[in-house]
Amino acid sequence: MMNKKTVIIQGSSRSNGNTNRMTSFLQNNFGFEVVDLNTKNIHPYHYDYRYKNDDFIPTIKEIVTKYDTIIFATPIYWYTMSGIMKNFFDRITDCLKTEKSIGKQLKGKNMAVLSCGSDAELKKGFTMPFEESAKYLGMEYLGNIHTWIADEEIPPQVKGGLEKFARELKI
Repeated sequence: MMNKKTVIIQGSSRSNGNTNRMTSFLQNNFGFEVVDLNTKNIHPYHYDYRYKNDDFIPTIKEIVTKYDTIIFATPIYWYTMSGIMKNFFDRITDCLKTEKSIGKQLKGKNMAVLSCGSDAELKKGFTMPFEESAKYLGMEYLGNIHTWIADEEIPPQVKGGLEKFARELKI
């Protein structure tokens, strides 16, 4: 399947941290666009949908209309996705309850995950929320890549892995 466009949703508390180094590598080498959740005003999910006027609905609407493949890029905080990424995922509920036309457009899209940790090991179970969310939303889960920084640089094996990951997403 040929993708029209790929977007990276960067969910880190630091816009220019290690996760951004990975997303910038992909952006510069493969032309993927990036949405930095740290620059958006997205509130947590609320059962009364009281935050319907924040940045979430315009952001997700743009994503579903412009992109076929969504890469969720997150640092690993306490063995899971970042809080800002979790808020974004929780707000997808809005697209299933009050913004159904947007939610329906997620079906058939591709999802992948980029994690960035303090070392080379990715703990078992980290990707489960992404995999199960993709399944629930009717999206195709394309896999994940785990990355890290060593000596303030992206290690060669990580660069090679990112290149392979990006090429496979474009197939």
